Amino acid sequence: MSVMNYQDSRLTALGLLAEVHAGIMARLHPALARAGLSEIDFETVIRLARSPEQRLRMSDLAAQTGLSTSGVTRVVDRLEREGLAARQACASDRRASYAVLTPAGRERLESVLPEHLQDIDRTFTRLLPDEELAAFLASLRKIRDVVRPCATAGADPIPDAASDPASDPAGCADAAVPTAP
Repeated sequence: MSVMNYQDSRLTALGLLAEVHAGIMARLHPALARAGLSEIDFETVIRLARSPEQRLRMSDLAAQTGLSTSGVTRVVDRLEREGLAARQACASDRRASYAVLTPAGRERLESVLPEHLQDIDRTFTRLLPDEELAAFLASLRKIRDVVRPCATAGADPIPDAASDPASDPAGCADAAVPTAP
């Protein structure tokens, strides 16, 4: 019988990452809840706000959030009912549509961002000196690019580039991971 090393640093690394994520999200949740946003609603509107023309193809939004296409449809439907997002037809591909941040979505986001940023600073970024934070962010991007290569799908400033399959070498349009919204 082999002896397992339960003190393996790989287990520690993943455990710490999970604990930090859970702890930070617990601290961020109250501000989001006061703004009437779930975590996935906030992730969706912030991704739209940070995208060219404040819009993303639905398939790119699914790839970025890790939701299935039906999952992202449900989230956008909910945001649309609240007036925070809208759908816009894609001029170059009748099968595709964009999710677009509305003025009301920007207002809601702007109402929660100051407190959200203070919470991020208090629980994360302020705890690390600038050099450590820069190195940590570079490390996170390196890991993210392996485990979620589609997390930046559609971030290309050329809006219709995503309609060309050659512009999607990682296959991000088909890579959304089914999860519950």
